[in-house]
Amino acid sequence: MQLGIFAKTFPRRTFGESLDAVISYGLRVVHFNFTCVELPVLPEKIDPSVIANIRADCAARDISLVGVSGTFNMINPDVPALRNHLNRFPTLAAATRAIGCELVTLCTGTRDPEDMWRAHPENGSPQAWRDLLGSMEEAITVAEQHDVLLGVEPKTANVVSSVRKARQLLDELQSRRVKIVLDPANLFHRGAVEHIRETIAEAFQLLGTDIVITHAKELAPDGTAGSLAPGRGILDWNYYLDTLAHMNFSGAVVMHGLDESKVGEATRFLRSKLSD
Repeated sequence: MQLGIFAKTFPRRTFGESLDAVISYGLRVVHFNFTCVELPVLPEKIDPSVIANIRADCAARDISLVGVSGTFNMINPDVPALRNHLNRFPTLAAATRAIGCELVTLCTGTRDPEDMWRAHPENGSPQAWRDLLGSMEEAITVAEQHDVLLGVEPKTANVVSSVRKARQLLDELQSRRVKIVLDPANLFHRGAVEHIRETIAEAFQLLGTDIVITHAKELAPDGTAGSLAPGRGILDWNYYLDTLAHMNFSGAVVMHGLDESKVGEATRFLRSKLSD
């Protein structure tokens, strides 16, 4: 397993300077976002020089890109906005492959019209599920064209709100392009953090062979995710990381949601666990 981090954890004047901050913590694995080069998450177009510079910056520092954020609300009730993002998705997929990465991470979405990470009562409706399948099928077609994978993350606030919903999505789509991003901290509702080990175990049982990348985000006692450095909350890190090791998981464990001031502490803690 490799320990990594989201590039946008380190906002700097240039992408190269962001990567310098990454390697100052001894990290060589990065999840990329086009906002790091002053573009939207899903750019309408990308100048070839931008692609060349990203590749050069990573190569000069021996940095590996393990994912590219392609998040947009896949069940957006604003249909023109949804259509705009779907139309831009091929540009992102092509760029992902061009910068030397094979995974685009997604947001399965919400019916909330303002915040794609906020829950909505209609997320569990049959129509929301049908809309997700439609968006995913378009994304799969693009992924096939550009030879990339699509990473879906179960999150309580989104339409794929649980590991069971994630398993259902994989079974219905039946596509080798669709994989799982696992972040245990996102499997718990606020105020409901019982049965932590059992919840993580279910995730591995139902999704294990389809997990392509994992996240390292702490779970606070009130059920919020990401506010604390790993090791400061209640997530069962020993069980989580030991199970990954027993599964022979060889992908990345990526820190995100952290304030930069907490990266040193988080890195030391996770390295200690990964080396046990």
